[in-house]
Amino acid sequence: MQSGAFLLPALGTAVLLGIVASEALVKAPPPGERVRITYWEGWTGFEFETMMKVVDEFNKSQDRIEVQVLSVSGLQDKALLAISGGIPPDMMGLSGAAVTQFADDRALMPLDELAQEHGIKPDQYIPAFYDGGIVRGKLYALPCTPATVALHYNRALFRKAGLDPDRPPQTDEELIGMADKITVRGSNGQLKVSGFLPTEPGWWNWMWCPLFGGRLWDGKGKITINEKDSVRGFEFAQSFAKRYGAGNIATQKGGFGNFASPQNAFLSQDVAMIAQGVWMYNFISMYNKELEWGAAPLPRPADRPDLQNPTVIEENVLCIPRGSKHPKEAFEFIAFVQSQKGMEMLCMGQKKLSPLRKVSKEFIANHPNPRIKLFMDLAYSKNAFGVPKLGIWTEYNNEINAAFDAVMLMQKTPQQAMDDVAARMQPKLDLYTKRLRLRGEL
Repeated sequence: MQSGAFLLPALGTAVLLGIVASEALVKAPPPGERVRITYWEGWTGFEFETMMKVVDEFNKSQDRIEVQVLSVSGLQDKALLAISGGIPPDMMGLSGAAVTQFADDRALMPLDELAQEHGIKPDQYIPAFYDGGIVRGKLYALPCTPATVALHYNRALFRKAGLDPDRPPQTDEELIGMADKITVRGSNGQLKVSGFLPTEPGWWNWMWCPLFGGRLWDGKGKITINEKDSVRGFEFAQSFAKRYGAGNIATQKGGFGNFASPQNAFLSQDVAMIAQGVWMYNFISMYNKELEWGAAPLPRPADRPDLQNPTVIEENVLCIPRGSKHPKEAFEFIAFVQSQKGMEMLCMGQKKLSPLRKVSKEFIANHPNPRIKLFMDLAYSKNAFGVPKLGIWTEYNNEINAAFDAVMLMQKTPQQAMDDVAARMQPKLDLYTKRLRLRGEL
């Protein structure tokens, strides 16, 4: 599905029938019974189980509303279809990166008035997380389980290479130097252990732009990924391909196992340093409890001290789709989650940080992640950045990923690759902004 096209996706009949069947859960109850709220969520496993516990706590706290939470695969497409068909859930969870697209598609209700009625204010939140739900000045979503990204590193491999495990790299130059010392190569040059690979895990290829002070767009109407500072980050990434060989990196990466498995490149100790989110602790505790690891801010360019403590902002959000039958009741549950009690129950259960400024001493003291304070502090960094608020972000990100692959395979220079991305995306951004202006939203 192309994002930002202002069209709701046309999916298969089977999907539509499944959504219609689920609609039976939200028909009006008989007089005297609770109002039933259907809540769609994309989580599975322990993350979904944690939200179920929060739902149960809310349901027990009052006798007017009953929230029924459903785990829905492919939630984004199914939600858009349900909304366009007039049979949406009462509320749903989304990735923060999807909020702008849903707002552009007029698939979400603004929450400003409901938030005001419940006394929910921006200053209750860490700014980066509250801002994720704002699109062109309107509140469309509130955060629930946020995350920041840090450098995770293998302390044992540091010691083995003669490095101080209490002093992780702070700059790009230190990262390269330490990676060189840790990297182990075979007789034919193949990589057996890598100190660092820009391609691992490959989830935020776009981050190399802001990490080096660049911009993905100018916030008005121009794609800027091919500007000097933007390209510099991709030049840094390509330096690893030049150093170790593009083929060697691709071969080693091809041998890595699934992320959520003992064969994960970091968990199997095939890569010593990676950029990962606060959730990485969950997988360390599941698949390699004996791993001796540390976490630190992502390194900055050596000549840019103003870019210290960078991080990627990630979050899941709660929102109310257009056409919700019980928006006020749905928001009562959202407000419950936004309370310190509800939020800490959810975020502690998922082993993440809270988006709220105020957290209990117990939340930090009892948090299973020993580096939770680092991830919380990073959320306040002036160099914290998330994806741009563009309804065409999915398409833009796909272009960046393809260009990044070409860069790491030495098929293009970073400047060539990003010039190509800008040339393809600028007309699409022009059309996108034109449509918003015609709708009076710019």
